Amino acid sequence: MLEVVVRGGTGNHLKDTDLSFDRVKSTIRMTFLEMWRDPGTPADSYYQVRPECTDVPKTRFKIKAGKTLSVRKWQAAFTPEGYLDISKTLGRIHRGGVHPSIRGEVWEFLLGCYDPQSTFEEREQIRQRRRMQYARWKEECGQIFPVVGSGRFITAPVITEDGQPIQDPLVLLETNPDEGQSLPPDDNGGANVRGSGLETVKDKKAIQWMLTLHQIGLDVVRTDRTLVFYEKQENLSKLWDILAVYAWIDTDVGYCQGMSDLCSPMIILLEDEADAFWCFERLMRRLRGNFRCTDSSVGVEAQLGNLAAITQVIDPKLHQHLETLGGGDYLFAFRMLMVLFRREFSFGDSLYLWEMMWALEYDPDLFLLYEEPESASEKAEGSKGKAKSRRQCGKYERENMKNGAKNSEAPLPISIFLVASVLKDKSTKLLQEARGLDDVVKILNDITGNLDARKACTGAMKLHKKYLKKAKKT
Repeated sequence: MLEVVVRGGTGNHLKDTDLSFDRVKSTIRMTFLEMWRDPGTPADSYYQVRPECTDVPKTRFKIKAGKTLSVRKWQAAFTPEGYLDISKTLGRIHRGGVHPSIRGEVWEFLLGCYDPQSTFEEREQIRQRRRMQYARWKEECGQIFPVVGSGRFITAPVITEDGQPIQDPLVLLETNPDEGQSLPPDDNGGANVRGSGLETVKDKKAIQWMLTLHQIGLDVVRTDRTLVFYEKQENLSKLWDILAVYAWIDTDVGYCQGMSDLCSPMIILLEDEADAFWCFERLMRRLRGNFRCTDSSVGVEAQLGNLAAITQVIDPKLHQHLETLGGGDYLFAFRMLMVLFRREFSFGDSLYLWEMMWALEYDPDLFLLYEEPESASEKAEGSKGKAKSRRQCGKYERENMKNGAKNSEAPLPISIFLVASVLKDKSTKLLQEARGLDDVVKILNDITGNLDARKACTGAMKLHKKYLKKAKKT
């Protein structure tokens, strides 16, 4: 208590001062309580839904003072030179997400596009270099198939498996809308495809790439179709261009269904197409293993196997029940892992879930690992026995470090524990009501729009701890 000296008088002044201080303390306490109980501001205006789409799940994410990472708090985490103390932001992102107005630039750090220990100038140089690289790749694709970069996209196959142009009026219309309908037929009565600029393709890589372009287009028109953003042709073609360029440069994986769901938020959050491409490319570094397919397996099967192992440890009764129903391969969870819960949450809530996951998993070496893998490997070798700065790591990453996962095999992604958390939450219902795999799928489909992103992350963290403890004992 502040001491006040009163000269003369009876001490009433001191009592008055005590009372005023009590009032100030009470006001401060009430302010903090109001902030804590703040219902938050809806973020729906940032991702407007088309008025005719009335069956879209409502977004639960709200911008909350003191919890959500604000513009002011984000800017305060940088030094004047541009170095970012990311530890100041990770906890806040986990507690309340990121304000939509800065989501794009925050994601660039969470996904490892930039090193927090770089300056504004260094990051701008990297940004410009990447934009030029993307422009070169896009131009290369445009030379093979001129629709890339034209502001249009296709939804019909353009060539056969042996590289011959497909003589289809729809192909002609999509590849050359200004002239397609007016071009004369060829001698066989079909559309004059040669007039559209399509020629026989001989290069095997180009054939494989062009065979996927119409599938990308079909997925683009189905992706987030409830959003006002995708009413504009230019945004649809931007999404198609990015996915087409990615399919060209990643010859091992190419394009697979589900990638459009992962790429779409990047287009919305980052205005520059090249920046959106690189954010998507970094996300695919984490997830591309799920999409890698062979004649006998799909990449995500490894994660489904891990999910089965986790469920067997934390809920053996449920695991046994699922096996009895013929669901021991856990294929019913395929979609959740492939597109990171995009179908189970509203658009806004799925973004909130993603950034919480990435903040929890954050590794300060991510940029180096992606940008200079050899240097990252050397750093890892040289730092054996030395503790990485735990302060700069996400909470989930710190748990893995504590359990030594970093120095043995790669830790499991938090997404697997998120799915395990959902299964655990629905365990009683699955045990009592599921009499076949159709029932399992129905029960899990019913969670759409009814999940709380933050509770799901908290549940995943609890299961992760429980799993690590039980795994140590076995």
